[in-house]
Amino acid sequence: MIIQDRMAVTSQRQLAQAIFELKLSGKLVGEITSPGQFVHVRVADSFEPLLRRPISIASIDRDAGEMTLIYRAEGRGTSLLSQKREGDEVDVLGPLGNGFSVDETAAGETAILIGGGIGVPPLYELSKQLTAKGVTCVHVLGFQTADVVFYEEEFKALGDTHIVTVDGTRGTQGFVTNVMTGLPTDFATYYSCGPMPMLDAVQKMYAGKKGFLSFEQRMGCGIGACFACVCQTTEETDKAYIKVCSDGPVFPAGVVAI
Repeated sequence: MIIQDRMAVTSQRQLAQAIFELKLSGKLVGEITSPGQFVHVRVADSFEPLLRRPISIASIDRDAGEMTLIYRAEGRGTSLLSQKREGDEVDVLGPLGNGFSVDETAAGETAILIGGGIGVPPLYELSKQLTAKGVTCVHVLGFQTADVVFYEEEFKALGDTHIVTVDGTRGTQGFVTNVMTGLPTDFATYYSCGPMPMLDAVQKMYAGKKGFLSFEQRMGCGIGACFACVCQTTEETDKAYIKVCSDGPVFPAGVVAI
């Protein structure tokens, strides 16, 4: 159920250049049903900035009633959010959207998780849940440069992890596809989140394999009312258009026209 919650900031820290980890506690955590869902955050208690910011849920701690958000501070809204400190409150709407299904991969099987930039965070909770049920997870995480790499050790604790940077300052030089070409193809499922060109390259390279893509799209309302995040579909579905916020953000590979 979607609720609006005044959530308490339990911690905030900078992970990399302009990348922040924000932990929030509140009753909204109990409503999260799947990894890959997101929340809509009001970054200030004023009407400026007016619109909420969509941020993926990176991790869930149900026992503590706490969730972790990881975001890039690159505009006025997220820069204001990065100034929040322990004890502050944040107005959060969520959980929103349809996330990844861990039931698509069975215990004993292997899943490939491919993330790009700020598309990496939702894959962390997905990997945690898949690993807990006995799935072997292989992570391919792409970044522009070494100074924006984050959660490398956290992913390594869950499974084989490959870091890729465009300029080669950390891990393999190039794009996630450079690593994917060297991975075994006898895996059951792939999951990916990141910029549109990366998602397009991933699903083309893994054509014929079972896969799920999470799309990053500009949003207004986050609940499917404003039609700001509409995308065209392919012949794989009977809908001509879908809304990333309410129909997604996760879709089977091949559904969204890229």
